[in-house]
Amino acid sequence: MNQLLGQAPKTINSGKVECLGLSFEGDAARREHFLTLLAEKLKDPTFRKLDGFPLGTDEAVLAMSDPPYYTACPNPWLADFVKHHGKPYDPSKAYAREPMAIDVSVGKTDPIYKAHSYHTKVPHLAIVPSILHFTEPGDVVLDGFAGSGMTGVAAQWCGTAPATYRHQLEMEWKKAGVAAPKWGARKVVLNDLSPAATFIAANYNLPFDVEAFAKAGKELLAEVEREIGWMYETLHTDGKTKGRIEFTAWSQLYSCPECTGEINFTQEALDDDSKRVRDNFPCPHCAAELTKPRLERLYTSKLDAATGKTIQVPKREPALICYSVGKTRHEKKATAADLALLGRIEALALPALVPTIEIPPMHMTHERARMDYSGVTHIHHFFLPRAAQAVGLLWAKASGYPDARLRAFLIFFVEQAIWGSSILARYAPTHFSQVNQYLNGVYYIGSQIAECSPWYILAGKQDRLSKAFNTFRTQIKTVVVTTGTATAIPIQDESIDYIFTDPPFGENIYYADLNFLVESWHGVTTDAKPEAIIDRFKRKALPEYQHLMQRCFAEYHRVLKPGRWMTVVFSNSRASVWNAIQVALQQAGFVVAEVTALDKVQRSYRQVTSANAVNQDLVISVYKPNGGLEQRLAARGAAPESAWDFVETHLRQLPIAKVKDGVLEFVVERDPRRIYDRMIAWFVRHDLPVPLSAEEFLDGLRTRHLDRDGMVYLTEQVTEYDRKRAQTAQAPQAELFVSDERSAIDWLTDFLRKRPSTYQEIHPDFTVQLGAGWRKHEEKPELSSLLDDSFLRYDGNSDVPSQIHGYLSHSFRDMRGLEKTDPQLKAKAKDRWYAPDPSKAKDLEQRREKALLKEFETYRNAVGRRLKEFRLEVLRTGFKAAWSARDYKTIIGVAQKIPEETLQEDEKLLLWYDQALTRMEASG
Repeated sequence: MNQLLGQAPKTINSGKVECLGLSFEGDAARREHFLTLLAEKLKDPTFRKLDGFPLGTDEAVLAMSDPPYYTACPNPWLADFVKHHGKPYDPSKAYAREPMAIDVSVGKTDPIYKAHSYHTKVPHLAIVPSILHFTEPGDVVLDGFAGSGMTGVAAQWCGTAPATYRHQLEMEWKKAGVAAPKWGARKVVLNDLSPAATFIAANYNLPFDVEAFAKAGKELLAEVEREIGWMYETLHTDGKTKGRIEFTAWSQLYSCPECTGEINFTQEALDDDSKRVRDNFPCPHCAAELTKPRLERLYTSKLDAATGKTIQVPKREPALICYSVGKTRHEKKATAADLALLGRIEALALPALVPTIEIPPMHMTHERARMDYSGVTHIHHFFLPRAAQAVGLLWAKASGYPDARLRAFLIFFVEQAIWGSSILARYAPTHFSQVNQYLNGVYYIGSQIAECSPWYILAGKQDRLSKAFNTFRTQIKTVVVTTGTATAIPIQDESIDYIFTDPPFGENIYYADLNFLVESWHGVTTDAKPEAIIDRFKRKALPEYQHLMQRCFAEYHRVLKPGRWMTVVFSNSRASVWNAIQVALQQAGFVVAEVTALDKVQRSYRQVTSANAVNQDLVISVYKPNGGLEQRLAARGAAPESAWDFVETHLRQLPIAKVKDGVLEFVVERDPRRIYDRMIAWFVRHDLPVPLSAEEFLDGLRTRHLDRDGMVYLTEQVTEYDRKRAQTAQAPQAELFVSDERSAIDWLTDFLRKRPSTYQEIHPDFTVQLGAGWRKHEEKPELSSLLDDSFLRYDGNSDVPSQIHGYLSHSFRDMRGLEKTDPQLKAKAKDRWYAPDPSKAKDLEQRREKALLKEFETYRNAVGRRLKEFRLEVLRTGFKAAWSARDYKTIIGVAQKIPEETLQEDEKLLLWYDQALTRMEASG
C-alpha cells in the first residue's frame, strides 16, 4: 500500500479556526464547508459563463482549490474577504503620498523568489518598499495580474521581515529623508487568468507545515525510487557495479545529404574538449563537410497507444549517460543493456495521470515553434517513455497525499519537474547542471535533449524549499486568491487601498500558451479569450490589446479608493505598446504622476520614451483623483477654472525633488508642457473640450504658480525644493530629444531662451538634433519655417528686446552696461532669434494654429486611401479642433489615411482617435 497514504500527517491549525466571521473546529472543517459551497456554485451555469472562467471539470477545479482563500475559478468570497478585512473609504481621513520608484533587480537571488519559477515576476523584495510607502498595516492591496503571487508575498513580508532587513531599509529611508515605515502585514487580493499561476500564488501565500513537508517530500522521492528506481540503473564500466543515472543525453538523428548515412548529431558535432557544437564537422560515412542546416531530420513511425494512431516522431538515440556510483560521477555511451532497458520501459502502459489531451491551435506551438515538426501534437508527446513514467508516478504520489494543504504543496513541488523532465530540456554540456535547461518563454525542442532523473531534478529543490519557507511564515487570513479576468473582479467599489501590478505587455510572453503544459496536468486550463495580449494567431492586434488593458485599468479604477495610488511595472521595447498603455491608463481615469527607468544609470522619461526606444523596464506611478475633483468638474464643466483645479490637484501628487547620488534630477512631470498633456487627457477622458490653448495654459502657469529650474511648483512646495537645491552643486537639466516637429519647437525654445542666436548659429546644433531618433513617417521641417512660425527675430530698428539684452550683457564683456538703445548693442543683437514673451507668444501660437488647421483641411479633403506626406503637428491640432467640435467622424476618417504605426506610436493622436471611436460607438 502507498506508504504516504497510510500516514497520519501533522496538520496546522488543528484547533478552532476563524474564517470570514465563521468559527470551525479545525482547518479541515473550514475547507470542507467551503468546498461544499463551491461545488454547489460550480453547478450554476451562469457562474461558469463568467469571462475568464477556466476550462476544466468541477472535480478538477475543486481539487486545485482551497476555498475561500483560493479557488481555481472566480472566487465567490472575494467581496466577503474585502468587506471583512478592509476599511470603508473615508473621505475625511487625510492621505497624501508622492510616487515611489522601485528597483526590480532587488531580490532575484532570494530563496523565496527562487522557490518556484514563472515566466516573469517582480521579486517580492522589490515590491515591499512600495507597499510600505503607500499603505499602512491592515490595508488591502490588489494585484489583478498576480502571476506567481509575489505581491502577496511582499505584503506579508511587511509583517514577517527579519530585524536585519527592517533596520537596513529604515536606514536607507532615513538617509533619503523619508520617515520610517509602519511595519505589519497588509491584506492582499491576488487575481490571474491562469490556473497555473494562481496555484503557484496560493502555495506561496497560504500557510503549511514546513517540517511536515520536508518529511513528506523526502518520503515521496524515496517511494518513487523504490518503485521505479530500476528504470534509472546502469552498469558501471567495470561490468559489475550498478550506478544510478542522473541524466541521459539524447541526440537527434539526421541523414547526410551526400551519402544518406545516419548521423548521431551529438556524437559527430559536439567537440569533446570545448563541449560546444562545431560549425562544421565531417560525415562519419563519406567524410563530406557538413553543417547543421544541411542535415535532414530523420523520423520513425510508432503506434501511439494513447490515441490509437500511428505517428511520426523524430528519430533519437542516447548519446551519453551520466551516472553516479556512490558520490562519484561517471559518463559512458549507452550499451546494449541500456538500450534493452529503454525498450522494456517503452513497452509499459502510459501512467493514468499523464495527460493525453491534444494541444489546441496556439501561437507558441504553431506560429513560432512548429511543434508538429518535433512530433508533438498531444501533451504526452512532450515526454520520453521513462520520463512519462517518472512524472506520472510523482504526480500520483503527490495527488494522493491525505492532508489537503500538504497535498497542494507537494504538487507545487512536483510540478516543477514537468518542464525539466520533458523533451524541452536541452542538453547543455557547458553548464554545471542539466536541471531545467529549457529555453524560457518558448516551446523549443533542440537537437540534444537532457532526460534527467526525478531525484536529479527534485532532491536539491526539496531541501531549498524547506529552508526558504522556514524564513517566511505566512498568515492564512491575509491573502485571498482568485482565477479569472482582471476586467471583472467581484469586489466592492472604492474598497482597495493600493494596487501593484505587472501586467502582460504586448506580445512579450504568451502566458496562456506556455501555461498549457502544466495546466494540463491539473486538468484546468486558461480561457485565453480575454487574455490581454498581442497575438496574431488569436487575431489580437495592438488595438485589441489596448482595449483589453483599458478594461482592466477601468476595473482597477473602479475598486481603488479615491486619492490612492497604483504602481504599474512596464517591460516592452515597442513605443507603440508604451503609448497604448498610457492611453489605456488615462482613459480609465488614472493620471500619470511619474515614469521611472529601472536601471542603475537612470535616464529621463523623455529619453526612454523618445522615438521607438523603450528599451528598459519602467515603473509607472498613477493615482486616482479624489472625488472632490470629479464633483467640481461635473459642476463647472469645461471651464478654465476646471483646468486650474486639475493642475493644482496634480501638482500635489508629483514628487517635489528627486536626488540620485547627490545629483538633483529634473522632474519631468513638472515640465509645463507635460502638465498640459495631462490636463488635455483629463478633459478628453471626461468627454469635454479642452478649455485652454497651449499658450493660454502656459501663460496661466507663469502667473498662477512658481517656476524652479523649468519645473512648476505650488507656493507651499517651493521651500522644500529650494532646500534640496541648496544641497546640490548644480541645477537639474531637462533633457530634450527631438523626434518630431513639436519636440523640435520645444528644443528651439529651450535653446533660444538660454542663447538668442542668429540662424547661422542655430543651424549646426539644430541639424545634430535631427538624427536617428526622428519619427519614421514625420516630415522633417525646415529650420527657417519653425523660426518664422514660433519665434521672433530682432531686425535692429527698435530697442533691443530684454531677452537678447540680458543674454548679451551676461555673455559678452564689451556689451555690459549698455542701454537697449545703444548702437553697438543693437548691431550685436541684429538678426538674432529669440523666444517671445507670453503676450506675443500667444499671438504667434494663434497664427500658427490657424495655418495648421488650414493644412489639416487638405488632409481631410485628400482623395485616396493614404496620405503620402503629413505633419504630426497638423494632425494633433486638427484632431484637437475636431474633438472640441465633437466632429468624431473627421478624426476617424483622417486617422484611417495615415499609417497605423504612426497612430500607435503617438500618444496624443492615439488618445483623440480612441476616444472618437468610443463616442461614435456609443452614439450608435
